[in-house]
Amino acid sequence: MMNRLSGRVALVTGASRGIGRAIALTLADAGADVAIAYRRGADEACAVADGIKARGGKAEALSADLSNPQEAADMVKKATDALGTISILVNNAGVNPSRPLDQITASDWDETIRVNLSSAFYVTQAVLPAMRAQGWGRLIMLSSVAAQLGGVIGPHYAASKAGILGLVHSYASLLAKEGITCNAIAPALIETNMLKGNYRIKPDLIPMGRFGQPDEISSVALLLAQNGYITGQTINANGGWYMN
Repeated sequence: MMNRLSGRVALVTGASRGIGRAIALTLADAGADVAIAYRRGADEACAVADGIKARGGKAEALSADLSNPQEAADMVKKATDALGTISILVNNAGVNPSRPLDQITASDWDETIRVNLSSAFYVTQAVLPAMRAQGWGRLIMLSSVAAQLGGVIGPHYAASKAGILGLVHSYASLLAKEGITCNAIAPALIETNMLKGNYRIKPDLIPMGRFGQPDEISSVALLLAQNGYITGQTINANGGWYMN
């Protein structure tokens, strides 16, 4: 693969496993140095970083609770000190507490909004000054088909992922003239650990009749990292569940 991202530093949140892991490895293969942000799963995160280093790349695994604005800012500083100015941010950190509708609590709501939506705002705000100073940046946000169709987790999750689309539209319009793009990826039912434990999640929900694979999302992230003319868009990698 041509190293079109050589010299760029990427920060991928929620990168110890699943979609985040796949995106981190794909960006590294394209030449980027990668900060692996995680909250839990230190061994898994370090394994991702070690895998990148084994292939000749640079990587750093960093732990933080990104739903805390100070920890988010501190993590961005640590990543910058270790690897250099961050020019690609992939906001992928998320939770999906699945409950029957009448059992969703205020705590479920608060946690889901903080982790899925507020963290994306906090980390983006922390990386933007350096991106704006260098006149180049790629903001990539992981939304979900739940933002468009309601999904199978619940209103708390759907609302958090719909909020991501609002962030994307605002950042894209505000930063379009500064060399910074902002886009969302809205997957549906990607085969990761996040699918487990919800009886409503079945492959026959998808017109293609199968779950998606993490590399089918990471390839979209790579496209958005390399392309400077796509901004304010939602890329629907969902097997045909939602069409627009």
